[in-house]
Amino acid sequence: MKNYLTTRNLSLSFGDKKILKDISFDVQKGEFVTLLGPSGCGKSTLLRCIAGLEQPQEGILELDGEEIQNRPTRERDIGFVFQHYALFPTMTVFENVAFGLKARKLEKGTINQRVFRLLDLVQLTEFADTNVQRLSGGQKQRVALARALATEPKILLLDEPLSALDAKIRKQLQKDLRHIQKELNMTMIFVTHDQEEAMLISDRVFVLEAGEIVQASSPFELYTSPENPFVAEFIGNNVSFDWEELNEYTSVFSGMGNRHLYYVRPELIATRETKGAFRIPVKLQSVSTLGNIRRYRFETNRGKEILVDRLNDWHDIPETHFLYIDPEDVIVVDVQRVVNE
Repeated sequence: MKNYLTTRNLSLSFGDKKILKDISFDVQKGEFVTLLGPSGCGKSTLLRCIAGLEQPQEGILELDGEEIQNRPTRERDIGFVFQHYALFPTMTVFENVAFGLKARKLEKGTINQRVFRLLDLVQLTEFADTNVQRLSGGQKQRVALARALATEPKILLLDEPLSALDAKIRKQLQKDLRHIQKELNMTMIFVTHDQEEAMLISDRVFVLEAGEIVQASSPFELYTSPENPFVAEFIGNNVSFDWEELNEYTSVFSGMGNRHLYYVRPELIATRETKGAFRIPVKLQSVSTLGNIRRYRFETNRGKEILVDRLNDWHDIPETHFLYIDPEDVIVVDVQRVVNE
């Protein structure tokens, strides 16, 4: 499949501080990619470089077969949705969405047709004549999305557009955004620091750490096969062991030595003996209910915390002195692995 957006060796520094470090990746047409990472990792800066709002000192940006790194923002054919809407406060919903189309001097009939198609897509048709200041936060973000899509950009960039919304509205807009992306076959790059959000809506997730992409994978691969300790510890919950700790309970990994770290997801740890599993002596310390799961906190005789997750309909609190782990469920990560090798 032909690459639609390509970055090669993109680097950006502010003074002596390197923000982006030799970043290279490809995005396919119609793909939904999320840039995920902690605050300050460079994800929003990378998005702004693609949009032309920041200028990297080095690297190539290619969109639909054409180099764009030296083009001004208005000539890149890229849409951008910000966190804080950036709507025109004196205009109606219709006027906001139509603004870019009027600037391009399209015919009135074409403008009306395109605007109402998008308002229908974002479920705001009945608010067409409403001033945007009278809308809720979720509705304003829908207007911002429709406005960005109105000019039919080649790619849409979204910089944490849902982070200011409350949890219920945010979850609904996550579903709606994914539906709109598929309906239009739109190429989108989405920035978030929320890993659950990234895993829910993305075809692929690019995890950034300190200005570098340390892994680019599907959500499932990211969770089940992290390629380095940062990703293993950043994505989801886990219990981590070094070689000495694990060697106390099993000899399965004894030949691998201390250049590896070993991770187990809480939902894969058993409270009853299973065939082939090794056991760890523990004491139950506490039980918490977290929505649809119940979390059990155990401690080993060395004081190491081990979390075990079960669905919330599982009411049998384990009166156990041991936990059981199948060696096949242990994620082995080479701490010396070179990123993007």
